[in-house]
Amino acid sequence: MSPKVSEEHIKQRRAKILEAAIQVFIENGYERTTMKHVMDAANVSRGGLYQYFSNKEDLYEAILEENLSRRILETKELLKEKNNSYWDLLLLRLFGEDREPDDKMDPLAPSNLEFFITGRNDKRRRKYGKERYNYGIKLYTDIIRAGQESGEFSNVHDSNILARTIVTFIDGLALGHAILPTEDLKMKEQSMLFVENLKITLGVK
Repeated sequence: MSPKVSEEHIKQRRAKILEAAIQVFIENGYERTTMKHVMDAANVSRGGLYQYFSNKEDLYEAILEENLSRRILETKELLKEKNNSYWDLLLLRLFGEDREPDDKMDPLAPSNLEFFITGRNDKRRRKYGKERYNYGIKLYTDIIRAGQESGEFSNVHDSNILARTIVTFIDGLALGHAILPTEDLKMKEQSMLFVENLKITLGVK
């Protein structure tokens, strides 16, 4: 009889595999990465890997889910804190802890583009992409709407449309980042201009 594996141990092994897989996808991109690459990086057997993830697509979706779920949960908790500045929260979601535009992009962004673009004709991938897009829209919509309801933001523009504009801008930068050198993209300069326009649109003083 095989020894019983604790739920905590299972979570830790899964987290270790995901952590290793993230680095592999950053180094190789989505298309070039294989399950064998992940097995080697995570130092697990084939059976050990497939116990948690049935294929590369399943594995990558898990990475995307972990990142998005964490951001959504954090945002929900921060929105409960009445004294928070919604503009500050918006900058946190856009640029991370520094809340300032820079030339850095999520290192997984090129792999994310590969994942969705190469699977654009796949029914399952398109369905998942739409669901993920809607979750992203909701995240920004919730922040903007809360800011409008509190009076911190102007309510001249629809919160959902503003959220879609933000996501479109981020996706556009990610595409540019995947194909252009940083100095040609001028990501920081574009982001600073976008923030200034967003500030005016939201009526932030």
